[in-house]
Amino acid sequence: MPGVRWAGTGRAEVSPVLDNHQLSQLVDTNDEWITTRTGIQTRRLVAAGQGVTDLAVQAAENALTAAGLTPLDVELIVLATSTPDDLFGSASLVQERLGAKRAVAFDLTAACSGFVFGVVTAAQFLRTGTYGTTLVIGADVLSRWVDWQDRRTCILFGDGAGAVVLQPSPEEHLLGFELQNDGSQNACLTLTYQGQPQPLIDELIVHSGSYQPVWMNGQEVYKFAVKRVPEVIEKALFRAGLDSQQVDHFVLHQANQRILDAVAAKLSVPPTRMLSNLAHYGNTSAASIPIMLDEAVRDGRIQRGQTLVLAGFGAGLTLGAVVCQWG
Repeated sequence: MPGVRWAGTGRAEVSPVLDNHQLSQLVDTNDEWITTRTGIQTRRLVAAGQGVTDLAVQAAENALTAAGLTPLDVELIVLATSTPDDLFGSASLVQERLGAKRAVAFDLTAACSGFVFGVVTAAQFLRTGTYGTTLVIGADVLSRWVDWQDRRTCILFGDGAGAVVLQPSPEEHLLGFELQNDGSQNACLTLTYQGQPQPLIDELIVHSGSYQPVWMNGQEVYKFAVKRVPEVIEKALFRAGLDSQQVDHFVLHQANQRILDAVAAKLSVPPTRMLSNLAHYGNTSAASIPIMLDEAVRDGRIQRGQTLVLAGFGAGLTLGAVVCQWG
């Protein structure tokens, strides 16, 4: 079977920027309180009238340009998102807006782990030869679902999109992976539907309503991440026949700087190998890993041939890790 190679990266440019001082005008908080607890200084929010589709298309176009390809080269699009513009899915509209007329497209939801789940899913199609050039896009607009009066959550989240181009290759560059779920802790991080009874006729009742804002038990999510993320990374590394000391860069979901530091300590790797742009973007859910990848590829931190670990964790609770050789 063919292997999988990484051909290009891209991200969307999102504005305006909301900084901690501005947030302190909305809720009882301040820059020092937010920065010391999360590492976040600013987060980006979509402009009025923009949505997930706009960000996903922009990130995909930039990734294709970096790969030297056109939308007509794309055969598969996997859109990892928890916040589609349409509850039926946004991948088809991304395909249309991008002009990728030959591509099959679908949404995939695994919250902040979505990009990692998307890469692993796409790899199976590539390895079997079912599809060729593939776009995996992570995009979320969580500002739609944040309670801006809840300082436990509103300080954390931002909007964004990032994308990678994957292609079949004679050599395997996706060296190992591990995906996991822990539904017993589902209630720790939710964006739930809440309906009200609506009588139709006789005793027939349906429910209609909307989704409630993001709710999170931060302490439990922190404990989950610090304990389980190192474990899932080590299992992925075992499948790849490597250990943490052989990894050049760790690209984790950007949720909290304390989590990144704790995982680095548990894996006995220096913090400099744990890439972070959390201070400038906040938690962009499925978008955070591909945004970080694109930044580090474009500024030269990530070089061809280096070994990377990509790891996500989030609502579900879900977690996963991919070990790859870049290029």
